[in-house]
Formats: sequence, C-alpha cells, structure tokens
Amino acid sequence: MNRIAVEDTLSDVAQALQAKGYEVVSLKQEADANGCDCCVISGQDQNVMGMQDATTQGSVINADGMTADQVCQQVDSRYQQ
Repeated sequence: MNRIAVEDTLSDVAQALQAKGYEVVSLKQEADANGCDCCVISGQDQNVMGMQDATTQGSVINADGMTADQVCQQVDSRYQQ
C-alpha cells in the first residue's frame, strides 16, 4: 500500500485518497514525510525562503487550485504501472 502524507488543511484530499485505498498520514512537520511515497501540499507555504532541503525521496504534489479528484488522479498516475 502506498503511503501518502497530506497537509492538514487538505482534509477533503485526505478523505478521497483514503477512499481509494491509500494509507494517508498527516503532514504537520517535515519529519512526517519520511517513509512516505508521496506528499501533497497546499502550496501556501511554498519555499518562502528559497531553500531546497529535500526531506523525502517521494513525489511532491502541489494541490493549489486543484480539486480532490484532480489530486487523486495525480497520485494515481505516479503509481500506475
């Protein structure tokens, strides 16, 4: 099962991903991304200081302007074989 970290402000996205069978964890701190296959962020806090410290090897999806279904499609596309 793929483990997806989702920011708390995106509860509709988290629910949609859980309904599709993904394991969803809350993304409150950078450390929460460890061990996750993908992270979904709101884009509100995006790189304010211009720093690029990677905390995960997984994909990062910026959900800004996307519906929950669109985010699910993005996640699905990363795991379809």
